[in-house]
Amino acid sequence: MRKTRLLALLAALTVSVTAFVSCGSDDSSSGAETTTTAAGTQAPAESTADSKAEPDASLARTGEIRSLTAAQLVAEIKTGWNLGNSLDAYGNKGVLSEIAWGNPKTTKDMIDAVKAKGFDLIRIPVTWGGHLGEGPDYTVDPEWFDRVQEVVNYAYDNGMYVIINSHHEEDWRIPDNKHIEAVDAEVKALWLQIAERFKDYGDHLIFEGLNEPRVKDGANEWNGGTKEGRECVNRLNKTFLDAVRSTGGNNTNRLLLLTTFASSCGTTAINAAEIPQDEHVGYSIHAYTPYAFTYNANESWELFTWDGSHDTEILGMLYNLKERFVDNGVPVIITEYGAVNKDGNDEEVAKWATCYLTTAKSVGIPCVWWDNGYYTTGNELFGIFNRKKCEWYSNTVADAIVGVYK
Repeated sequence: MRKTRLLALLAALTVSVTAFVSCGSDDSSSGAETTTTAAGTQAPAESTADSKAEPDASLARTGEIRSLTAAQLVAEIKTGWNLGNSLDAYGNKGVLSEIAWGNPKTTKDMIDAVKAKGFDLIRIPVTWGGHLGEGPDYTVDPEWFDRVQEVVNYAYDNGMYVIINSHHEEDWRIPDNKHIEAVDAEVKALWLQIAERFKDYGDHLIFEGLNEPRVKDGANEWNGGTKEGRECVNRLNKTFLDAVRSTGGNNTNRLLLLTTFASSCGTTAINAAEIPQDEHVGYSIHAYTPYAFTYNANESWELFTWDGSHDTEILGMLYNLKERFVDNGVPVIITEYGAVNKDGNDEEVAKWATCYLTTAKSVGIPCVWWDNGYYTTGNELFGIFNRKKCEWYSNTVADAIVGVYK
């Protein structure tokens, strides 16, 4: 998803925010009322890590890795929700980056409310690039690691499935031959640290190695890229897989999600994806289908209502994924889908979501709604949950989603 367009809006705004104030706010992280900009010019300095980050013992969790294949584990999952534009945001320094894009600090109350609605999976997008030391170790800032783990625990302790990833890394994670050696080394160093940090967690914690890996502004950026780019993404998938597996313990059989170029659901991208000999891997795919309905296309062909005439686009996309992956024993999780609010067309979005999810359920593909926290104002209005009030902007859409799985 083209979420980076948000920065153009943020760069033009200077916003006064009260750091870490939200429903059920806790004071476990430092932060007082702070005036920030998109560049974070007045935020506290980011922590510098000179050695491997040691986890806060109070955050430690353990759990069981059951004797399940990836397909068996994914079959347990019903429906998910993304904590978007929070831990994946950037622009402020250190832990204040979490609120850089206008969302409040994440609290346990928020995650509890999402679970109470009926969601059983939380995807926590995380951008690590601004929190890493210099190579070759690329050590993660300990304070940032603690904060990520704290949020993971909110969902993990609820018995939910949790996905953590490496999100807006496009500025350094460039999948082409010119950059691949350096990128490969950094991907390996990062995932070795993440894998060690969460090594003792059970199989409800899932790692997703790459989010929308692509060459920004490159050829076919969102439609499968080039042969070179696709090959580089396959290489980075393998590096991620090998790094996590090398740490042993529960990570030997943890579900790991690989992805296609730009996480595309297009046939060029999915047909180029390499499937390793590992029964504990799946594929993460993004599918905002059809684009005419899910985005503000600002074209004559844009759709504002859902009358069933475009059902076949959803059906075709999902059956392509089924044929390429699911039928070969490799599960798929659509880790991002959703439709923007177009002047309060919640009823139409609910009809679309019901169609989309009913078909996805029939082929065994769980889906995770992309929620960036924006419902009436902001860039790309995918928000359905009000994080400031711990209530739903759109019960109509949320109820339609969870209703498919009742």
